[in-house]
Amino acid sequence: MPAPFILAVDQIPTEEVMGIDKIREMIPQRHEMEQLDGILLFDPDNKIAIAYKDVTDEEFWVRGHIPGRPLMPGVIMCEAAAQLCSFYFKMCQPDLGDRFLGFGGMDSVRFRGTVAPGDRFIVLVRNISLDRRLKAFDAQGIVGSKLVFEARITGIEV
Repeated sequence: MPAPFILAVDQIPTEEVMGIDKIREMIPQRHEMEQLDGILLFDPDNKIAIAYKDVTDEEFWVRGHIPGRPLMPGVIMCEAAAQLCSFYFKMCQPDLGDRFLGFGGMDSVRFRGTVAPGDRFIVLVRNISLDRRLKAFDAQGIVGSKLVFEARITGIEV
């Protein structure tokens, strides 16, 4: 059974509040590994961040995953969520210099739908813990109003 949405779909903002320049300022991924296009919500009081990726037919994985019917690989969905977790972490701790939150692990991963070129992939994360030993987030991916993936992501400061 899927978890409830981190934020109701009809409450997800549609207007970008931070663009790619701010994302690049906060996280180190570049070129093919940039999996976020913009931030729709950063709400540290409610421990939520929401971002999007407009999936195009120019993505590096389109040609080979799956020829004739390209589908975003699940690992790329997870990477997008991990990047949003790192963005959230860095926004909450701006004095880290070039340090960031690296991918530490995932639990309870479920894929419940597909993402394809032409889709806007919305990524939501809710911070569970940012203490010294454990940095954890619940993450979800949505296309339209459909939950396409969910996971618990843990991170390590790198």
